Amino acid sequence: MKKISRRKFLKKSLAGGTVIALNPGKLLGQDLLFKDSTKLEQIVLGNSGVRVSRLALGTGTHGWKFKSDQTALGDQGFIDLALHAYEAGITFIDAADIYGSHRNVQQLLRYIPREKLVILTKIWMQPNDWIPSGSASETLDRFRKEIGTDYLDIVLLHSQTSLDWVNEHAKARETLSQAKESGIIRAHGVSCHSLEALKAAASSEWVDVIFARINNNGNRMDDTPENVMPVIKQAHDSGKGVVGMKIFGCGDLVGETQREASLQYVLNSKNVDAMTIGFEAKDQIDDTVKRVKKVLKER
Repeated sequence: MKKISRRKFLKKSLAGGTVIALNPGKLLGQDLLFKDSTKLEQIVLGNSGVRVSRLALGTGTHGWKFKSDQTALGDQGFIDLALHAYEAGITFIDAADIYGSHRNVQQLLRYIPREKLVILTKIWMQPNDWIPSGSASETLDRFRKEIGTDYLDIVLLHSQTSLDWVNEHAKARETLSQAKESGIIRAHGVSCHSLEALKAAASSEWVDVIFARINNNGNRMDDTPENVMPVIKQAHDSGKGVVGMKIFGCGDLVGETQREASLQYVLNSKNVDAMTIGFEAKDQIDDTVKRVKKVLKER
């Protein structure tokens, strides 16, 4: 990995004269303006120093083998969705190697300046026969090339389930720490898929950011909300940035009252800084942004 300045942003020539389909008259590379002054609130993730919007645009619904419901929208479909999210105030992009969404983020950077987005991605640590082999250092280089950026804001170890993941992936953690020192990434952490892994993350000084599955009903979670939330609180109280996932239970909590109750539960806990949701349509973005603003205003 090359040592670079954290301030060295993406340098590329943007093709002029192409009109954005979603906003006629705005050219590629031109910064898009938010619709109004009541854009979605932003917050710093714990002690990481990384400021994100309260919502992230998830790109991994049913994500596996470089495909997801978001990548299935196609280049233009994804761009239209992501630009709509950006105009609503969502500046946080949740990508991952196994979703195949790096290409989509690279395409999005033709429309939105790199420094206006927080890009998170994840390294799949379990061996398989369809992800390119390579060290964590080589993987970070591949990620940056695929996305078309000199630096990544947040990199997580993906889908950890072991109580001992901290020791099992010591070498990868050391590589990410070095990448952070070099300005290649800004923060590192873990995406947890078991209560044991979450407990280990909450206790680890290495972790800057945690992805944790949380909603009010326990749908698609690692344990009951009553058992998971105290661990999330421990992590948050220790200065870790917490991003909630499965807020709508991966599609299980689709009713209006269900969605409202989950958002109320997660945000009113004050233990979750931001949430990642795999939106597939613009009306889903508008509805969720409206509800999040309402909950934050009233709490």
